[in-house]
Amino acid sequence: MYELDLNKPVKVFFCGIGGISMSGLAEILLSKRFKVAGSDIRDSELTERLEKLGAEIHIGQEASNVSDDTDLFVYTAAISPDNPEFSKAVEKNIPMLTRAELLGEIMHGYGTAVCVSGTHGKTTTTSMVTEIFIKAGMDPTVTVGGMLKDIGGNLRIGSSGNFIAEACEYTNSFHSFFPTIALILNIEEDHMDFFKDINDIRASFKKFASLLPADGTLVINSGIEAYTELTEGLECRVVTFGTDEGADYRATDISFDDRGLCSYTLHRKTPDGEETEKIKLSVPGEHNVYNSLAAIAAADAAGADKSAIVPGLESFKGAGRRFEYKGEIGGVTVIDDYAHHPSEIKATLLAAERYPHKRLWVVFQPHTYTRTKAFLDDFAKALSMADEVVLLDIYAAREKNTVGISSADLKDKLDKKGRKAVYFKYFDDAEAYLLQHCTAGDLVLTVGAGDVYRIGEHLLGK
Repeated sequence: MYELDLNKPVKVFFCGIGGISMSGLAEILLSKRFKVAGSDIRDSELTERLEKLGAEIHIGQEASNVSDDTDLFVYTAAISPDNPEFSKAVEKNIPMLTRAELLGEIMHGYGTAVCVSGTHGKTTTTSMVTEIFIKAGMDPTVTVGGMLKDIGGNLRIGSSGNFIAEACEYTNSFHSFFPTIALILNIEEDHMDFFKDINDIRASFKKFASLLPADGTLVINSGIEAYTELTEGLECRVVTFGTDEGADYRATDISFDDRGLCSYTLHRKTPDGEETEKIKLSVPGEHNVYNSLAAIAAADAAGADKSAIVPGLESFKGAGRRFEYKGEIGGVTVIDDYAHHPSEIKATLLAAERYPHKRLWVVFQPHTYTRTKAFLDDFAKALSMADEVVLLDIYAAREKNTVGISSADLKDKLDKKGRKAVYFKYFDDAEAYLLQHCTAGDLVLTVGAGDVYRIGEHLLGK
C-alpha cells in the first residue's frame, strides 16, 4: 500500500472531494503544503472553501481531470470501477488509497493518534476529548463525524503532534488506522448488511485493538460482555471505564439537574491508590457519563493536564444533531438527535424524560432497510417509551429495499404494544399533524440519521 509522508508533499487527487470527510482530509493535506486537486458532481460551500485554500476543483467527473503529474488518487466506497477518473488512475498506474486508508496514513504522521470507536457515542466522545485537549493547550488536529461549534465544523487543524479521529467499524474501515490511543465505547449488533453477526463484529473490534503498539493504550468499557476476550494477548496497556468497582475510571453518585444534565463523582485509579473528583456535564443523559469517562481516560493516557478535564467537559455543550436544541414555537420545544439504533433511541428518550415537558413526541425516520428489518422489535420497544410516535418513510441511504420492509411494519408493532403511532409518507403531512396536535409544554424529538431534522426546522420556520 502507498505510504504517505507528511514531510514530503506530493500531488493528490480526490475523487468526490466535496464530501464532508474527503474535504476535511484534503484541507489537512493543503495545510501540509500538498498540491490538492479533486472533483465532485456539484459545487458546494466545501468545494468553494477548498478552492480558496488553493485546491484545483473540477465540477463533473471526467478522465481528463486526472493529470499526468498526479502522485496519489483517493476515492470513497461510493466510487465505482467504471468511474472515468477511477479508470484513468488505473490506466496510468497511479497509486490509489481509499478515504479510510488515507486517514490512516495521515494519522500515522502524528506522535499521538486518538481513535474513538464503538457502536454508539463516537462523535460525542471525540468531541469531549477534543475539548479537553484544547483546554490543556495541546492544539490537536481533529476530524469528527458531526458539527462541533467550538471548532467551527467537523475539522480542526492544529500545529502539534496530536491527532483525534472517529474510528468507524463499518466495512472494517478502522483497520486502516494507526492509533496510539484507542477507545472502544461499546459493542452491539449494527451494520448487519456488512457483518455476519455479533461475533463477526467483536472480531472486527479485536483486530482494531491489536493495531495498538506496545507503548499504546486501549481504553475499553468494562461493561462490554466478556471484554477480556478482546484484550487477551494485547501488548499495550489496557484501561477500563464504567460504573463497576473494578473499573480504572468509574462513576458514582450520578445525579441530574432540572434540565437532565449529569453530575457524578469520578474515581480514578492511580499507582498510589485512588483519586476522586466531581464532574459536571453540560449535556443530558446517563450515556454521556460513560462517554465522559472514556474521554477522561484518553486524555490522561495522552498526558493532558488534569486541570483541563473539568473545564473541558463543562465547556462541551454537545455536537450537532446530538440532543441538539433547535428552538421553541408556541410553547413547544424541538430537539433533534442522530439516534438511529434502538439502543441510541432508548438513551435519547431516557435523557428526554428528564427534560422539562408535558408530552414527549418522537418523530422517527428509520435509517436503511436492513437495519429496520434486523431491529424491528427493538425499535418498537424503544419508541414505546414516548407518549406520541410519528413515523416517516425509511431513509434508504446506500440501500435498495430488497428485504421487503417499511415503516408501516413498525407502526403495526407499536400498535400491538398499545402505543398508538401514526405513519406519514410525506414530510408536509407529518408537519401538519404536529402543528394540529402539539400543545404548549410538549417536547418534540426529531430522531434519525437521515434528513428528519428538516421537519423540526420547518416547524420553527427555519
